[in-house]
Amino acid sequence: MSSGVKAGLVSADVLHREQQELQKHDKSIKHLEEESRNARTVFRDKSGRKRNLAQEQLEQRLKAEAESKREEQYAKWGKGLAQERQQQQNVEDAIKEMQKPLARYIDDQDLDRMLREQEREGDPMAALIKKRKAKENKEKEKPRYKGPAPPLNRFNIWPGHRWDGVDRSNGFEQQRFARIANKKAVQELAYKWSVEDM
Repeated sequence: MSSGVKAGLVSADVLHREQQELQKHDKSIKHLEEESRNARTVFRDKSGRKRNLAQEQLEQRLKAEAESKREEQYAKWGKGLAQERQQQQNVEDAIKEMQKPLARYIDDQDLDRMLREQEREGDPMAALIKKRKAKENKEKEKPRYKGPAPPLNRFNIWPGHRWDGVDRSNGFEQQRFARIANKKAVQELAYKWSVEDM
């Protein structure tokens, strides 16, 4: 039988002997059971090397954190950085206004500044104030070259304001423009010649 005992009609001596052999066998493998009960599972990869599960979990967690940070960054960019800044500014302004008392007095600087910045229709000083603000906000214009027309170049870049007007190139630009003009002239001539008899 599968348990190791004989099947069928068996005498008591044979049955007793078989039970003793089974008990001896059980005792001989008892220490293996104890060892295996407290043993930890060994995980291996396809090549048979032991896997370090703690290290793999740490790597996965770090990768997931990096992925979540990247997703958060993309979500932030998707909303629009300027809109988010504007929304944050609106919240800060609202909190600032909430902290003020309900009644505003004549010495309230924020109210005074707000009223001064308002533009009213028919205000005679509005044009002057706009001019002053424009003058303050206007950046200083960069100096430009103010001489005779410079020679053409491929990129249509205007020379710097310190250029003395002397062309110190090796003539490549002029040769390039001449080749382009010659090619265009030959194409035009060929076209005119091909349609001459029509």
